Amino acid sequence: MKKYPGVSSMLAVYRRELLSYLTTPTAYVFVAVFLFAIGLFTFQVGGFFEERRADLLAFFTYHPWIFMIFLPAIAMRLWAEESRSGALELLLTLPAPTWALVAGKFLAAWTVAAAALLLTAPLWITVNILGSPDNAAIFTAYIASLLMAGAYIAIGSATSAMTQAQIVAFVMAVLISFLLTALGTPLVMDFFSGVIGGGVAEGLARFSLLHHFDAAQRGVVEFRSVFYYVSLIALCLGFTALAVDARRGG
Repeated sequence: MKKYPGVSSMLAVYRRELLSYLTTPTAYVFVAVFLFAIGLFTFQVGGFFEERRADLLAFFTYHPWIFMIFLPAIAMRLWAEESRSGALELLLTLPAPTWALVAGKFLAAWTVAAAALLLTAPLWITVNILGSPDNAAIFTAYIASLLMAGAYIAIGSATSAMTQAQIVAFVMAVLISFLLTALGTPLVMDFFSGVIGGGVAEGLARFSLLHHFDAAQRGVVEFRSVFYYVSLIALCLGFTALAVDARRGG
């Protein structure tokens, strides 16, 4: 690691940030409420047992909408809390490149989201007990859900770096996430089709997180969807780095 000081710094920030999640109620409350919410939507709203199908469509359908609220709540503290407490000035004096700080914090929050997803595995096991699901399709949907979670966290990271108030960062992230999610809904697409034409409306829908997640729910792996999520994460982390550099005076 001595040859790659940036990687060492990133891992140090990652461990520090993950430890801060584990030593405060934040991560535990998030995971508990997330599991409750996803269970409520899957069983009560989605009618998991009533459908009598050996798949997790009712489970994955609500991921974008639940992530849209819960993941900005996890990400809002990444930079805003540091700025409010004064710890950001100390962090920025470290001999570490900005990208290492940004990546370390992002990966820590993404790890918490991944842990929450992992804890839903008993539902996957239950489906296999009740029937013979397409496990490859379910695995694909889990990977797509994890990538989508990373995108929502990256959006929250960017808004958190732009303000010192966690609530402001949260509201901004939810609004941006809602716009990027709602673009792929039939209601919004129909509206734009009537105003600017179907071709343009379909083009706008391709910028939606929901649009790229729909195919994954059916077990279809599309390179363009993976590219979309990775690009959105990179873009938001780039904005985060610019905002942090502005505070760093660099």
